[in-house]
Amino acid sequence: MPFSLAVVLHDSAAELALLLRSLDAHLPEHPELIAVDTGTRDGGAELAAARGAEVIERRDNPGFGPATNLAVARARHDVCVLLNPDCELRDGGLAVLAARAGASPRALHAPRLLGIDGRVERSAHPLPGTVGALAGAAVHAPLLPRFLRDRLEPHRAERTRTVGWAVAACLAGATATLRALGPFDPAVHLFAEDTDLCLRARTAGVPTLLHPDVALRHSGGHAVLRGGEPFERLAARRRAVVGERRGGRALALDDAAQAVTFASRAAGHALLGGDAERPRRQLAALRRARRWDAA
Repeated sequence: MPFSLAVVLHDSAAELALLLRSLDAHLPEHPELIAVDTGTRDGGAELAAARGAEVIERRDNPGFGPATNLAVARARHDVCVLLNPDCELRDGGLAVLAARAGASPRALHAPRLLGIDGRVERSAHPLPGTVGALAGAAVHAPLLPRFLRDRLEPHRAERTRTVGWAVAACLAGATATLRALGPFDPAVHLFAEDTDLCLRARTAGVPTLLHPDVALRHSGGHAVLRGGEPFERLAARRRAVVGERRGGRALALDDAAQAVTFASRAAGHALLGGDAERPRRQLAALRRARRWDAA
């Protein structure tokens, strides 16, 4: 079925070139491509235009969410796929995902994402702020029975299942459904847009479905992580979204689950001789975000 692609560009020419080649290699019919340029200096917008895309210029960089909203508003087909330029198709799975979104328009549809090393990314997550998530935070999930493991780490699931939220590097939905949801909150410039979208969608009766039989390669963080991982902003944004969409009790449970997860990872890396710096910094950022909110 025909579908639209909404792609946001921010110095993404190299990644976009790989994505476009993969589209040519694996899709017999080209989808409608709508690219929003948020300040490209490397020719990405020109590359998209040469490929036949409709290019929307927003060099004032309104943020990922608002830019995506502009693209979805211009989509001509019944199904629209939100797609980061740092994704690559491995096969014709993207068309399969779009067809599923057309057949089930009251849901958001996410594929499995694979890192450049082929490993499964943590791109699908359980509902934040539950007792179950807190109870499982300190447990090494692969050691649990399968039904519990898939609940705590849904990105590992082998069958289509509902998840709490999915990373929006690739997310398909009926265009009308996406527009009714926003899809993104225009007030949010960056970070946790996908968590917020999926939680709002869930409240509106629109579940998020992971389809692990559809997989895309995802290099990840090409635009936002060049200056290092912004632990402080990530922690603050997650807390803001969970608190607003799930309430104070869920926020307290999620804070506890996050703290236990980071602490156990840091301890495990330290014990096994790995790099414990990242989870330590994540834990420190969470503590600072909580203190800032309490002040």
